[in-house]
Amino acid sequence: MSTQIPKQTEESSETDAETEPASKGDERRAEKRRRAAERREQRQAEEAEKAAADESTVELKVFRYDPQVEGKQEPRFDTFHVPFTKGMTVLDALMYARDTYDSSLTFRHSCRQAVCGSDAMFVNGGQKLACKTQISDLEEPVRVEPLPHAEVTKDLVVDMEHFYDQMEAVEPYFQTNEYPDGELEEQRQDRENREKIKMSTRCIWCGACMSSCNIAAGDNEYLGPAAINKAYRFAMDEREGEDIKQKRLEIIEQEHGVWRCQTQFSCTEVCPKDIPLTDHIQELKREAVKNNLKFW
Repeated sequence: MSTQIPKQTEESSETDAETEPASKGDERRAEKRRRAAERREQRQAEEAEKAAADESTVELKVFRYDPQVEGKQEPRFDTFHVPFTKGMTVLDALMYARDTYDSSLTFRHSCRQAVCGSDAMFVNGGQKLACKTQISDLEEPVRVEPLPHAEVTKDLVVDMEHFYDQMEAVEPYFQTNEYPDGELEEQRQDRENREKIKMSTRCIWCGACMSSCNIAAGDNEYLGPAAINKAYRFAMDEREGEDIKQKRLEIIEQEHGVWRCQTQFSCTEVCPKDIPLTDHIQELKREAVKNNLKFW
C-alpha cells in the first residue's frame, strides 16, 4: 500500500448563453461580502503575526488536501503558530489551529485519552497518537501528516476501510464449543494464560502499526501486524479450545499471513500501547510450524 491522493477528473463545458448583468442590489451585496472577507483575512493575519511574535508559541506545519474544493486539490502544507501551554499535545495544537485560524482543517479525534485510536497521525516522521504526543517532546516546526500507505480523504483523514477489512478477516471475536456444565458457571481462565495474552488485548485499532509496515505497503493482501496480533489474542486464549485454535492458525498461516513478516520491528516501535507485536507474530509462526508437524 502507499499513500494515495485520489485522482481528480476535469470536466469542461462551454455555453454560448450570455449572462444577465448584475443588479445594483447584487453588486452591493457582492461588495459587502468582499469587504467582510478582507476584514476576516486581515484579522487572521494579525492574529497569526501576533502569535508568531510571542516566544511561547509552537509552529505547526500541517498537511492540507481537499478533493472537493477547487484550489485545494493540490496537496500542500499550511503553517500555524499556536500559543504553547504546559502539557499541550499535538491534538490540542491542531484543535486550536482549527478553532482559531481555519475551521476547514479536518482530522479525526474522539476520547482524547489514548483509548479510541482515532487520531493516529504521522508526526515529525513517525506514527503517533496526536492526543498522547506532547508538543514539548518534539522539535519545531512540528510537521503533521496523514498516516502513510493509506488513501487520503481530506487533510489528515485517511480511509481506514482496508485496515478494518484485514482485522475482520481474522474473526476478532471470542468463539468456543466448550461451555461450563452449570448454567451460571463462569468460563474460567487461569492467571498464567491471562498474563500471556494480556498485552495483545490492548490494541485500539489505530492503524499505526499497519502504516509503519513496509510489507503491508507493498502487499495489499498482507493481514498486517494489528490483525495478526488480534488472531494471537484469541488463538492463545485457552478458553476457545483446540478446534477453534486450529481454525485460527489456518487463517494466519496462509500465503499473506504470518510468513510475510520480515521481523523489522517497525510495528512494535510505533505501537502507542507498547504491544510486542513482532514477538506475537513470531510465536504464531512457531505455533504454525508445530501444527504442521506430524510424528508417526
